[in-house]
Amino acid sequence: MNSRYTQILLILITLLLSQLAWADDSILPPIKNFQGASLELIQGADNPWQTPAEKTGLTSTPNYKDSVEYLTKLVKSDPRLTMQSLGKSPQNRDIWLVVASTDGASNAKQLSANKKPTLLIQAGIHAGEIDGKDAGLMILRDIVKGDKAHLLEQVNILFLPILNVDGHERSSEFNRVNQRGPKNMGWRTNSQNLNLNRDFAKADTIEIQILMQTINEWQPSLYFDVHVTDGEDYQYDITYGFNGEHADSPATSKWLAETFTPYVNNDLAKNGHRGNPLVFGLDSMDFNKGLFGWTAGLRFSNGWGDTRHLPTILVENHSLKPYKQRVLGTYVFIESSLKLLAKQHKQLALAVEKDSSSRPEVLTLAWDLDKKNPTYDNFLGIQYEKKTDTLTGIEYIAWTGKEKTYKDYPTFWARLPKVTVQVPKAYYIPPQYQEVISRLQTQGVKFETLMKNTEVHTTQLIAVDPSFGSKPFEGHMTASASFDQVEITTVLPKGTIKVVTDQTLGRLAVALLDPRGPDSYFSWGFFNQMFQRTEYIESYVMVPLAKKILANDDSLKKEFLAAFPEQDTKSTKDGNKSPGSLNELFASKPGEKMQWLYQRSKYHDNEYLKYPVLLSY
Repeated sequence: MNSRYTQILLILITLLLSQLAWADDSILPPIKNFQGASLELIQGADNPWQTPAEKTGLTSTPNYKDSVEYLTKLVKSDPRLTMQSLGKSPQNRDIWLVVASTDGASNAKQLSANKKPTLLIQAGIHAGEIDGKDAGLMILRDIVKGDKAHLLEQVNILFLPILNVDGHERSSEFNRVNQRGPKNMGWRTNSQNLNLNRDFAKADTIEIQILMQTINEWQPSLYFDVHVTDGEDYQYDITYGFNGEHADSPATSKWLAETFTPYVNNDLAKNGHRGNPLVFGLDSMDFNKGLFGWTAGLRFSNGWGDTRHLPTILVENHSLKPYKQRVLGTYVFIESSLKLLAKQHKQLALAVEKDSSSRPEVLTLAWDLDKKNPTYDNFLGIQYEKKTDTLTGIEYIAWTGKEKTYKDYPTFWARLPKVTVQVPKAYYIPPQYQEVISRLQTQGVKFETLMKNTEVHTTQLIAVDPSFGSKPFEGHMTASASFDQVEITTVLPKGTIKVVTDQTLGRLAVALLDPRGPDSYFSWGFFNQMFQRTEYIESYVMVPLAKKILANDDSLKKEFLAAFPEQDTKSTKDGNKSPGSLNELFASKPGEKMQWLYQRSKYHDNEYLKYPVLLSY
């Protein structure tokens, strides 16, 4: 981007922001006025339990203090609700959980005793995308103060209204200019500038650690992570995604696709909303090329849930639809899901049990787009025009607001195996890697500790051609490499951690501990120490050592000559080439050759490039 272009763009942005109130419709694509039946859900000022957002006509969202005060008052008013702090955020705010059950359960043991399915609704992981909080306040109010008490008769609710409480308070009318409300939107990342929905593998943040502990303790049957999406314009206001049947929980995915999706979409339609799978334009400048659907990785909530066999849905309401419409759509989505869980929880539990008991020998840790085999369906889109701005020369897509149905429209899914690994029986983690061991414990992965020195036959992975991120990503210097492997017999010290893969979270253990996985602890940089050397050799020692090695080790010398075939040679009487003197061997690339020999000497660091976690097949 040249400097003149940058200056023009900055001037335009400054002028726009100086003139704009929140999400000014003058710069957003036109939309139809929402007239759905769900408008009847909004309570007026005559209702003493009108939510703070309803007081603004669902155009604004209450701040942290007002949200907590409303919830506290509601909880105290009815014995079916209890409320507890799950812990403190980095800025020392409580992260609250509301428990709703007919028996007023206040802990996980009490809740599980009623043997009902449990829906976990988590909002505000991206605090500017806060639809789930205000929808949750409304539906809880209607359960205990209105006509929706029946929703709680056969299902429990866990409601986490704001996960990113610090980002929630970094509120501004200018935070998300491409989103239609609320007027005061929170910030995407937390107070440490970390994206919580990129943290499910590495579990760096207090917020995600708290969420994982909550899930491990309360064991929900179904988990919603409520967001607002960006990108192309289309007619759908409530889109949502979960990994397909090709991924880690095929039976669960089948239930979500064949039972959950049509049921909930039908209820959305009855209320004037349109639900659809979460998909994206294949080409942001040419929507006619079709759509693509991803397979979420372990860093995302729905990818993480799929790997650990927790039915997880990433709800992505469409940012260009008004806040009122999105909140009401979320309400209908939640209400419909509660009704379905009451009817179908046994079938869902059987699907989860089937996935949890599966022990595959091979796992896919990353997926590629299947460009040859799209699915075809009608897609309710919006017409658009390609335009070029006369001032800046920027080419962009302008959405017209006019509805258009794309018939037999292709969707390409990321379902081709890209990284596939054999599943070992166990992993052995050296006791000094306490940070990794602690993360596994937070994840809920089971392991045992060796109580004495133990000799084992294992597989060692050795990194080849490592590379690293050019800048920090989510607070980490990421790493990648290909790997050679060797069989070794070694004595593991007392305190070594053994992680067997024959467990419910075995797939999660593989995804975290196999370094070839894109969201493994290796890939996130937890083992970057293996790439540094702290002992070296001086030239005045290496030179005579190299001569000694080549003079006394014929097999190594032969390997050396094969590695450096371009080195100086001399002709024999029969015309063939043969190695010259030892001195002539180093006529070119002496430093590289010395390094090659040093790495194969007894003096080289024998841990260099070796992945410290051992695999047992």
